Amino acid sequence: MQMNCSNNMLKTACPLLLVIPFLIVFISCTVPPTTDDVIIDDEGLRMKIIGYVAGWTEPDIENIDATKLTHINYAFANVEDNRAVLQMPYDASHLSRLNALKEVNPELKILVSVGGWSWSGNFSDAALTTEYRQQFAQSIADMIREHNLDGIDIDWEYPGQIGAGNVYRPEDKQNFTLLLRDVRRKLEKMSDEEGREGLDRYQLTIATGANEAYQENTEMDKAHKYLDFINIMAYDFHGSWTPTTGHHTNLYESAEDPSGMSALKAVQHHLEAGIPVEKLVLGVAFYGRGWSGVAPVNNGLYQPYETDLPGTSFSDIVVDYINRSGFVRYWDDDARAPYLWNEAECTFITYDDEESLRYKADFIKEQGLTGAMYWEHSHDVNETLLGVLYKELRSAITP
Repeated sequence: MQMNCSNNMLKTACPLLLVIPFLIVFISCTVPPTTDDVIIDDEGLRMKIIGYVAGWTEPDIENIDATKLTHINYAFANVEDNRAVLQMPYDASHLSRLNALKEVNPELKILVSVGGWSWSGNFSDAALTTEYRQQFAQSIADMIREHNLDGIDIDWEYPGQIGAGNVYRPEDKQNFTLLLRDVRRKLEKMSDEEGREGLDRYQLTIATGANEAYQENTEMDKAHKYLDFINIMAYDFHGSWTPTTGHHTNLYESAEDPSGMSALKAVQHHLEAGIPVEKLVLGVAFYGRGWSGVAPVNNGLYQPYETDLPGTSFSDIVVDYINRSGFVRYWDDDARAPYLWNEAECTFITYDDEESLRYKADFIKEQGLTGAMYWEHSHDVNETLLGVLYKELRSAITP
């Protein structure tokens, strides 16, 4: 039996810290270039909490608690004619309102994220030649100046891979590095011209895929040198593209999981690619994924299904599903992940909650990562999950 929950399902984006001034002092240094390249070396522990804000959700910007964040990544800008462009009529207003949050947290960084699942189709073209890359870098500079941004986040999904039916080429592997280099050069020049020092210098970050294929199609041992930090999209491990249900954002691998995916495995892939651990940010999910027509075995976990369901916000999961309407919450201790099972309706939901985020926060601190990122702010209207991240991670902030 298929559950009718269209009123409660929110659209999620496929592949997704604002500085707290009285608590955080970031230690950062940019090594002056001795060659034609600029290499970013961010030293010391600087715990970050980065929240994505999706423009199409009509975000309640004024009620965002900016003291709990170090960065906000506004999603998304498109890539057209080798340029990053803001296309929606509300974008300028949203960015102005996000910048107003600096009255509460003057150290807050506002970045625009370029690409995402739906708008990565033209990245391969924009990165193809020196001329195109320079056009792209100039468009980034223009966007930053026009909207008073603190930097840019590149969310190319994915170099060397088809993504959402995108153009892709084998040479994306090298061209992605060159694109990041050219954008970094432009940002460094702008920072110098404007006398921006330390953490006030313009920032460049990326969102990366969690699986091994992302590392095989990039050269992150080189590319990370141009980046302030890297947001790992450690979610969407299971969905309509997998033959069974399963955890979509589990911390550890479960023995029964045929996919072998986990946040730990995603971090290991990045480390094996040559990225310093102190540049890695672990992505967490503020939304759940579900399936109906699930085989009634093992409480629906790792079972075949008939239909996948739209993504569900954590806020709706709390109100409508956790131990309600026939759903029962279960905990997979191996995976450190919760899930919901409705036996009568054969419906399964996977998500992150307060308990799983506490384990992830401990993992971030124990492994020496530089913080947490989440997709996406409107899925946590009461800031319950954001509050957990802030409470658990602020103890690791260098005073």
